[in-house]
Amino acid sequence: MAEQAHSNIPTDGNPNSNISPPSASLGQSVIPIVNRLQDIFAQLGSASTIDLPQVAVVGSQSSGKSSVLEALVGRDFLPRGADICTRRPLVLQLVQLPRGEDGSLSETAEWGEFLHLSGRRIFDFNAIRREIQAETEKEVGLNKGVSDKQIRLKIFSPNVLNITLVDLPGITRVPVGDQPSDIEARIRTMILSYIKHETCIILAVSPANSDLSNSDALQMARMADPDGSRTIGVITKLDIMDRGTDARNFLLGNVVPLRLGYIGIVNRSQEDIIANKSIRDALAYEEEFFHSRPVYHSLADRCGVPQLAKKLNQILVQHIKAILPELKARINSQMVSVVKELSSYGETIDSKAGQGALLLIILTRYTEACPPTAILLFTLLQPTAD
Repeated sequence: MAEQAHSNIPTDGNPNSNISPPSASLGQSVIPIVNRLQDIFAQLGSASTIDLPQVAVVGSQSSGKSSVLEALVGRDFLPRGADICTRRPLVLQLVQLPRGEDGSLSETAEWGEFLHLSGRRIFDFNAIRREIQAETEKEVGLNKGVSDKQIRLKIFSPNVLNITLVDLPGITRVPVGDQPSDIEARIRTMILSYIKHETCIILAVSPANSDLSNSDALQMARMADPDGSRTIGVITKLDIMDRGTDARNFLLGNVVPLRLGYIGIVNRSQEDIIANKSIRDALAYEEEFFHSRPVYHSLADRCGVPQLAKKLNQILVQHIKAILPELKARINSQMVSVVKELSSYGETIDSKAGQGALLLIILTRYTEACPPTAILLFTLLQPTAD
């Protein structure tokens, strides 16, 4: 049994290396399509009324959310600190790159791209962290407030599976420093705005050294997903549970049942992070932890970062396939409406003179519908004297 548990843990530092090719190929077919749609809809802003499939990461402050995400990527790239670090939703698209024929990798085989930086490749993951911090401070300043304006980041690597995650601010109960007094309500409202949609898979992160029945993440998930049909539980910090206890009942769903089940993982501690313990070393420690504890041997498919990556990829793919027909119908319906509206303005015109005439027709219709704006528009459109 110990051998079975050991075989499910990677030995090369790649959390996804033992995942079968069919699982990866599934994600390569549908997840990139949804990622592309997300990029397009993000630029439309509130004009988009279509909710796309994604995985929202929910947890209380210091529950281990950042460690989970960094373990899935295999790199350090998220802001760290004692206080709230995730202050804007981070939409993280993991894009799997093919390995070389000999399976070898180079240091330049992994990079990140921010949507707001127009495809610029960033190979230094410390620079990615600094850009996240800079974009956050640009929007919310140096205080510990939060904003619902997204930061969109793609990470390209042979060491990841195709997964799209949204890292949401951690739930906090007591305002600190110059945080607004209603910080908890703001964060909960933001989280609910994501997880309330049926298209959203909820990744509820809870530490093993706390009472699971009182988990903030699971309580939020239950509000949006009462039957637990689209919630995955992640139990972190298994290695710091009280001596003589284990998380077996948590992982079996005996405490708080979830249809999609639970995955248990071992995080890097704050001491490990300060000491610059690599994620490769952390995965090796996680492997040894589960291998040396017989209580987890029969739960090998529910233990470890590799199993979490595999489960997330498979569930997201299945979820996308299930809602794809309705999604396609909604997009087609909106396209028909847009084409119909465009045709009402006349035929497409390539010349600048014709485009100017078309614009004048559109403005005329608008001013007829809103007479008080007519004079203002007329004034603004008059040529200025040089």
